[in-house]
Amino acid sequence: MEQIKKPIVALMYDFDKTLCTKDMQEYGFIPELGLTPAEFWQEANGLTDSEGMDGILAYMFMMVKMSQRHEVRITRETLNSLGKGIEFFPGVATWFDRINAYGASQGVEVEHYIVSSGVKEIIDGTSIAKHFKKIYACEFKYDYNGLIEWPKVAVNYTAKTQFLFRINKGVLDITTHSDKELNQYTPEAKRRVPFSNMIYIGDGLTDVPCMKLVKVNGGQSIAVYNRDNETGLASATKLVKDNRVNFITPADYEEHSRLESIVKTIIDKVKVVEALQCI
Repeated sequence: MEQIKKPIVALMYDFDKTLCTKDMQEYGFIPELGLTPAEFWQEANGLTDSEGMDGILAYMFMMVKMSQRHEVRITRETLNSLGKGIEFFPGVATWFDRINAYGASQGVEVEHYIVSSGVKEIIDGTSIAKHFKKIYACEFKYDYNGLIEWPKVAVNYTAKTQFLFRINKGVLDITTHSDKELNQYTPEAKRRVPFSNMIYIGDGLTDVPCMKLVKVNGGQSIAVYNRDNETGLASATKLVKDNRVNFITPADYEEHSRLESIVKTIIDKVKVVEALQCI
């Protein structure tokens, strides 16, 4: 007897200010340089303005340049270790197991992905990295001494959208062969994770291209905000008014939170739709 395939729900997260409370560089990397976050970002943003440089490439370049200028040895292992100092919003540590268990109870397979403009090596070192099927984020190239040398992968705000199509089609690895496969026509019925089964969770304007892409294709986009930050709430509210997201909620991942309720309701809807399609 042929086994019935479970529907897949893909939860895709930004990282900075979505799962963790601030930009990841501010926990350890910037203090190690002897700088304040304001000083670091002022230099990075200044490079964008003066050179017309992509903002993500600018901050990555400044990480390389400042580590050399301040004679701070930064290796892959150094960045991995910085992941241990990341502070997460309430409930993040237990969120993934809880949502997985709920999905399983409803006959739905839940997968988690990171789609971030942050640093992959730092995310890889966090306690939650093990929960993600794939982490898409910026990466560095390292020289023969193992020191950061140059940006290898830069994930800016619009480049994030390619990874949603990778998840959609099940073409997860980034290779020359996979790029050809990704760009080939694939009928909707044969795509691994339909957009209608996607949930994108982000914190603001930098996530708009992904939020809009998911929403207009039948999925659900959720803007989260730090409840202690009035600016964050204002930004999230504007996203709803501009019809770019389906929901806004505090970045509270605790059991019985509004965010958990929203995600469970979406999983329930996927289950119902899947059942109707099988009739």
